[in-house]
Amino acid sequence: MKKTEFVSETQPGDPVEAYVNPDFMGSPDARPLRILAEYLYPKKQFETHKVDDTILFFGSARIPAPDDAEAGLEKARAAGADTKAAERAVFMSQYYEATRELARRLTEWSLNLDDCQQRRFVICTGAGPGIMEAANRGASEAGGETIGLGITLPKEENNNPYVTPDLNFEFHYFFTRKFWFLYPAKALVLMPGGFGTLDELFETLTLLQTRKMKKRLPVVLFGSEYWDKVLNLQALADFGAINQEDLDLVYRTDSVDDAFTYIVDQLCKYALPNPGKGM
Repeated sequence: MKKTEFVSETQPGDPVEAYVNPDFMGSPDARPLRILAEYLYPKKQFETHKVDDTILFFGSARIPAPDDAEAGLEKARAAGADTKAAERAVFMSQYYEATRELARRLTEWSLNLDDCQQRRFVICTGAGPGIMEAANRGASEAGGETIGLGITLPKEENNNPYVTPDLNFEFHYFFTRKFWFLYPAKALVLMPGGFGTLDELFETLTLLQTRKMKKRLPVVLFGSEYWDKVLNLQALADFGAINQEDLDLVYRTDSVDDAFTYIVDQLCKYALPNPGKGM
């Protein structure tokens, strides 16, 4: 099959095939086709690049790199402005650097696995700035391919420049994007983040708790100073809303070394012998 087999060669004024008719393809009637495209295109790209499974990073798009945070603080001081927000950015930038280092180390580890036929445990993010950029950046610096699952939003920036071009996606539908987040994932790291990060955390925990996702998926909450203030999961168990053992679905840490050791140990026990995607 030639790549140009389905390319329309109509002249101005000629009728066009439905799949190249923008009015139809953008209509409610064609929604099932658009949804199917957002399933099939990533599937094709993952297969082409032999991506077998992923390590997924979530976190705030608003957390800057340390150099940028320090520059912002110096600018605020020089202008005689209130430095509270800039100082907070400097504090939060530690999570950017921790993400970058953890993604780099996990990628180096995965690239040195014996099985070179498939790409195992590829770093995947939502493709945006902040923590997402840091994870893609660390993986890229280690010499690995890295995935970005972006989404079209009114005020969102473009996908960050560290995503591997052929694995750089733009979604319209949140639910197809969420599918490709979790279906190939074998580990999940959550750095400090906002509504989006919390949404992904609780959706994942719900799938694990209800056994709709049967695979072992280690979930790491990184940054206890942040998460202890934002989340009181113990209260859910105390009030009987969840079981006490449900708290074991989450692993908390403040250390890149500890996170790396825990994730690699879990992957070696449960994921390494079972390559491939799946829930």
